[in-house]
Amino acid sequence: MAAFCPECQLRYNCICEYLPSIEINAHIALLMHENELTRDTNTGQWLLKSTQTTSQHIWQRKRPCSRLMALITHPNYQPLLLFPEKHSQLINNAIWLSQSQGKKPLFIIIDGTWQEARKIVRKSPWLNDIPKVHIKTSRPSSYQLRRNQELGNLCTLEVGAEIIQALGDKSSAEKLRLFLGHYCQAFHADKSGHQFDSKSAKRRKEAG
Repeated sequence: MAAFCPECQLRYNCICEYLPSIEINAHIALLMHENELTRDTNTGQWLLKSTQTTSQHIWQRKRPCSRLMALITHPNYQPLLLFPEKHSQLINNAIWLSQSQGKKPLFIIIDGTWQEARKIVRKSPWLNDIPKVHIKTSRPSSYQLRRNQELGNLCTLEVGAEIIQALGDKSSAEKLRLFLGHYCQAFHADKSGHQFDSKSAKRRKEAG
């Protein structure tokens, strides 16, 4: 029986070689709900492994992560919270404003379900003063690994791709999206106990 890959945790369909390596002129901080640590469908792990300036911070209700607070208060960064609401601004505008002030954008992505994200924002008063930004995209989510996803929501890796595209690197953003598509299919095949035939899948797609 095949052994699990220690990196991607798949038994029959290791996808490590497909993961791109990306550099961006910004920092992405994943504020992760603790439940995501045990979810094999978590896509934040791939953003951490692919994008060089990315960090992970576990959310705690009573005490914010000291490493994340150090980033937020660093004079070289402009923190921006990815959380759409009535008064949030478009991410492209926030990037332009940050760079015009000589600061690198510090994107804080809440890594969890939409329900968990709302809870984190509601119960974290230290996030209140951070400008909120939103993403405007016309493409639907291709994430297929969780049920009951709300229409229009993106997974963490897709949010990362949108950020990278907003920073001007469309090529790297598309590489992340292609990786996600391959990963979703490989994941389903792995859970079914067989290898994913990417060539057959490509032929079926081209045939109609």
